[in-house]
Amino acid sequence: MTAMDAGMVIIGAGECGARAAFALREQGYDGPVTLVGAERHLPYERPPLSKETMLADNPQAKTIADHVRLAAHDIDFIAETAVTAIDRDARSVQLGNGPSLPYERLLLATGAVPRRLSFVHGPRMAYLRTFDDALAIRRHLGPGRPIAIIGGGFIGLELAASARRLGAEVILIEAQPRILMRGVPEEIASVIDARHRAEGVELVTGDGIADMADDDASVTIRLASGRRVDADLAIIGIGAMPVTDLAQAAGLVIDNGIAVNEHLRTSDPHIFAAGDCCSFPLALYGGRRVRLEAWRNAQEQGALAARNMLGLADEPYGAVPWFWSDQYDLGLQIAGLCDEGKRVVRRDVGDAAFILFHLSEDGRLVAASGIGPGTAVARDIRLAEMLIARGTRPDAQHLASPATKLKALLAA
Repeated sequence: MTAMDAGMVIIGAGECGARAAFALREQGYDGPVTLVGAERHLPYERPPLSKETMLADNPQAKTIADHVRLAAHDIDFIAETAVTAIDRDARSVQLGNGPSLPYERLLLATGAVPRRLSFVHGPRMAYLRTFDDALAIRRHLGPGRPIAIIGGGFIGLELAASARRLGAEVILIEAQPRILMRGVPEEIASVIDARHRAEGVELVTGDGIADMADDDASVTIRLASGRRVDADLAIIGIGAMPVTDLAQAAGLVIDNGIAVNEHLRTSDPHIFAAGDCCSFPLALYGGRRVRLEAWRNAQEQGALAARNMLGLADEPYGAVPWFWSDQYDLGLQIAGLCDEGKRVVRRDVGDAAFILFHLSEDGRLVAASGIGPGTAVARDIRLAEMLIARGTRPDAQHLASPATKLKALLAA
């Protein structure tokens, strides 16, 4: 490939990168599109890794696109390849296996990696990020096998639920005073806490890790309280860190991730970033800079980055953040940023389900969080999301009353 062949290059073949590659074609771009991934697999979805992949008899990655579809869209997919450097002056990237690849526009969709405990390493200590990680963890999950999970966030709790369904004996250790401290209201977290305990998970909160050691047979964990925990496997899920090494080495601005503007453009006008790896301003929240680790955010930003890379609209990112988690038969959904709310209004929607509406000081709806069996809260959360996007200031009594249809508030 020569400089004349420079096209669109995407580093990172996950949800965000793959979506961007196909969006370029959907927008009519007919130049070269190259998608570079570090893993050996075709692009696949990550949310199933802590759930369906753990529970399947014959786990398979849920691919986003196979070779046939990639070829049909003339997307050059390069797997098992690391990008070692970005040359901004030459507008090229250096591939780990030797050649350089020129670009007209570059998208960094490098995602995030698990935050690691600096003093922890060994064959019985695991992190979940990739499909191969999931397969390695899955081999340890079975009836009566003791599993320790470090971290009471979404990943740790989803893995705990999967492990219990497979009959494993699970202890989950969270250093914070409660589970789901980041972004989930205590009222909802307490429902999940109670359900895990009812399912037989031992939850230990407010106690950190003092030391861990393992051998070929087991892992030993010593807690700050002095308690000793022995397990077949320790799974560490204490958050994620954006992958910014390439961007930082290239001199791009870093601010809790690769810093982009509202159009997902980095400090270099020819380089964009999207998904878990970037931080961006949210106009809905006064330009607050955030970084979101969420499946839908990766999809939406991948598509938007493609449009803006082509210069079609220079469209700002303005979607309402949305998160979800499935544990046992419970479905949790959150639209917006709960910590922006100063006042909370509860709405019971039946079947042991409820929604919390989070209002700002001036009465604007800034978030809605809900939990219930299956998809019991899904429709109302979707309507709340639309209200948030419009900057609505609904009457609190109407929000609290199940007799008031949220759809009616949209029409008001």
